[in-house]
Amino acid sequence: MKDTPPAVEARYRELLMQRSCVERLKMGCSMLATARALAVASVRERDPAVSPASLRQALFLRLYGVDFDANDRQRILAHLDREAPGDNRS
Repeated sequence: MKDTPPAVEARYRELLMQRSCVERLKMGCSMLATARALAVASVRERDPAVSPASLRQALFLRLYGVDFDANDRQRILAHLDREAPGDNRS
């Protein structure tokens, strides 16, 4: 769905490009952190006792799953199922 008028979209892009590269990078990092936090909250709402590995897998599927074919997804999910450093912290 695209409901933004072209003139508004052009003005937004113009304003965005007036920012420095560092500012735009910070904005992108902030947006990713927010999206990740929302995804984590959603997964934990559905399963408050989710394991660290299952959380990693759910985040991968939600954020990047459509970017990979079925074989690559399964390979990545298997890798994410392994215990990561810090998983056993209380």
